Amino acid sequence: MNPIHGRSGILTMPSFYHPAFEDACRFIITDYRVPEHEICIFLPCSMKKPFSTSPSHRIFDSVIESRLPPGAAHRVVFGTCGVVPRELEKMFPFTHYRYMLGKCTDERIKRDFYRIETPRLVGYLRKTRETYHHRIAYCLGGFRKAMIRASEESGIPVQILPTDDCIRRHQRRNLTFTDGSLHMEAYLLEFGEALAARAPSKNEKL
Repeated sequence: MNPIHGRSGILTMPSFYHPAFEDACRFIITDYRVPEHEICIFLPCSMKKPFSTSPSHRIFDSVIESRLPPGAAHRVVFGTCGVVPRELEKMFPFTHYRYMLGKCTDERIKRDFYRIETPRLVGYLRKTRETYHHRIAYCLGGFRKAMIRASEESGIPVQILPTDDCIRRHQRRNLTFTDGSLHMEAYLLEFGEALAARAPSKNEKL
């Protein structure tokens, strides 16, 4: 039974409060067997579901596929959905919500997101300590803040992109989002270069 109520069956409140997302996150961290990969790439969740069909993920995928050999990377979505290996993107409740934290002006909700998402990320990082050789997170805003803190708390290094220096050089005060968008050419270029630097050599076994 779908425990998300409403005429459309789509949750529009901040999803990270809903028990269905807590249950799903607990399942992933406690029971799900995460496949081993050379690199884990953390990507932000998207408004369009499933995540892989969104315009943003199609762009991210094109960069990843141009820089890494097939099978090298495991894509993991995080944010208001919790932490979701992308092969589970169609699992309930991950296609049943529409919420954008970036448009939120309520500071209490932003603080709650950070408080709730950070330990979820810590749990996933600890669970997958031996699963990946490298971890990259491509993110901005509150998602970035939570990932930085989770990496610190878990003691597991995550390369955060775009870099602080790249963000500073491309900030625009007149934009709706000061740090711009992950679709920006400069950010995507830096993302691609970081992936290429982590690409396994031909002699390495994926």
